[in-house]
Amino acid sequence: MSIQFSEKTQRKVEEIIARYPEGKQKSALLPILHVAQEEFGGWLDTPHLDHVAQVLNILPVEVYEVASFYTMFNLKPVGKFVLEVCQTGPCMLRGSDKIIEHIKTKLDIKEGGTSADGLFTLKPAECLGACGYAPMMQLGKTYRENLTIEKVDELIEELKKLA
Repeated sequence: MSIQFSEKTQRKVEEIIARYPEGKQKSALLPILHVAQEEFGGWLDTPHLDHVAQVLNILPVEVYEVASFYTMFNLKPVGKFVLEVCQTGPCMLRGSDKIIEHIKTKLDIKEGGTSADGLFTLKPAECLGACGYAPMMQLGKTYRENLTIEKVDELIEELKKLA
């Protein structure tokens, strides 16, 4: 089976590539990986990464090394809601380790795992740049800050209702 972008996504990819000078299409890698991840169900398998390499006319390893380095790219299936909890110093000092442990227990998942119902994936994250609001997590494109166990429980219940 050959991997292809939808027509709409292909146009978007072409627009992104056009932002960069001729011969510098590799500069479009990060935004195209974001587009590809959205197109292919929230995660990128090897055939998806190979397709991105082909579109950009670069080596597949150049795509793999970027996709595997950044935590925003999922290289295995994830739940509908990805809870990325910051685990660096300032957040840990304010209790993010307790938040992570609580989520693991509440949803019966491991770090990097997905709940049995397929709704939640827990991904500990490196600094998300909101140290003054610790502990915090990223949920999609939004931040949830000044977390407490109670706030996490409310969030999980809210998300279950959205599912």
